[in-house]
Amino acid sequence: MGWGEYPYTVRYACVPPMIFGSRMRRRAPGYVMRMNTSRRRRASIGTRSIALRVLTYFVLTWGTIVALTSGTFPGAAAATLLVAAYTTVPLVAYARWRGWPFYPGAAFRLLVVRPFWYAQVMLPLVAGAGLAGLLVGLPFGHAFVVGRVLAALVFVAVATFLMLGYVGSRRLVVRHVDVDVPGLAPAFDGLRIAQLSDLHVGPHTPRRFLDRVVQATQTLAPDLIAVTGDLIDDRSEDVAVYARRLRGLAAPLGVYMIPGNHDVYAGWEDVEHALRAAGLGTVLVNETHVIRRGLATLAIVGTGDPAGGRRGSSRVAPDIERAMAQVPPSATTIAFAHNPALWPALAARGVALTLSGHTHWGQFALPRLGWSLASPFLKHAMGAHVERDALLYISPGTGYFGIPFRIGARPEVTLVTLRRADAAAARVHPARAA
Repeated sequence: MGWGEYPYTVRYACVPPMIFGSRMRRRAPGYVMRMNTSRRRRASIGTRSIALRVLTYFVLTWGTIVALTSGTFPGAAAATLLVAAYTTVPLVAYARWRGWPFYPGAAFRLLVVRPFWYAQVMLPLVAGAGLAGLLVGLPFGHAFVVGRVLAALVFVAVATFLMLGYVGSRRLVVRHVDVDVPGLAPAFDGLRIAQLSDLHVGPHTPRRFLDRVVQATQTLAPDLIAVTGDLIDDRSEDVAVYARRLRGLAAPLGVYMIPGNHDVYAGWEDVEHALRAAGLGTVLVNETHVIRRGLATLAIVGTGDPAGGRRGSSRVAPDIERAMAQVPPSATTIAFAHNPALWPALAARGVALTLSGHTHWGQFALPRLGWSLASPFLKHAMGAHVERDALLYISPGTGYFGIPFRIGARPEVTLVTLRRADAAAARVHPARAA
């Protein structure tokens, strides 16, 4: 399946009794039990194989760093091993329990989870440079000197890069996007939609930053607000934090929220229940909300997310046919779809504008070149796209995932203004500081 295709998988619900001219035989219970045992055995072997590879990786990388630091100061090797344990044990615990068996609060996420992520970014680069230095310096009898110098240089370079990314993750911007929508009714000409996306709110998210997001959004005086998925980080309990920090979001035509993949991972049923109970706005899951101004009609469609599985496999799985069935025939349709991979299917069904997120622009982008870390993996990874009469805008997101890092893809509050026109077009204006 290509990135631009709608992620439906069609399979037979039942198998005909005759296949290729031969009748299927009923399997004996003992045969089925042997098959299940065989599958469990293969799964166990696969798990052990992955664990062995991960162990080999950590032994090689941390072993290289221990060898390089050993002797540089008293207790250097022991200190390095302590750092290795501190940043590796969380992975072992997470894998053992398949998640945290408790709710990770702000202190745990900042002091345990975040160092883990930083270590995983730096480890292969620093260890790789050190190992290369050992090999280069070996013929000259200075293996450890060259290895330490290269490892130190890479460490400083990566640390500086990460620091710049941290600063970038706090520099909130506002971007104006004007979209020309063919067939838009005069009553909706100039309609303003504020888009937030990928907030990933949790107890670790700075309160001051979220206050700035709310203030920047409200200052734009939008007609409606769209939060296009990944409202929270990875736990349904994070909704309580989201509700406290973003309750100030309000617009005359309402606040609309849709699920993103992280909202699904957190347990969508619990997340949705908490969002609805908090009264933060309208939650749309493969549903349509119709806005009328006189005789003019605007349909707001909110999709499910591919993380919910195939169509029909769960309530949160994307079901565009179901959502579009609720759209009045004469309405202009605006869709909120977290994953931009849904855009081709939405465009094919007459959706004029789709607002998406999900990609974060890779949290590292070169906007002038139209490239981001997400670009090699996605057909539509960033910015505005136009195909025939359909438009797509992909937000870089407002929060971050993993580590606080953004370069070339600053956290954004987007103001999308609808304009009547004969042909679809999008004008993306330079971002300005919020």
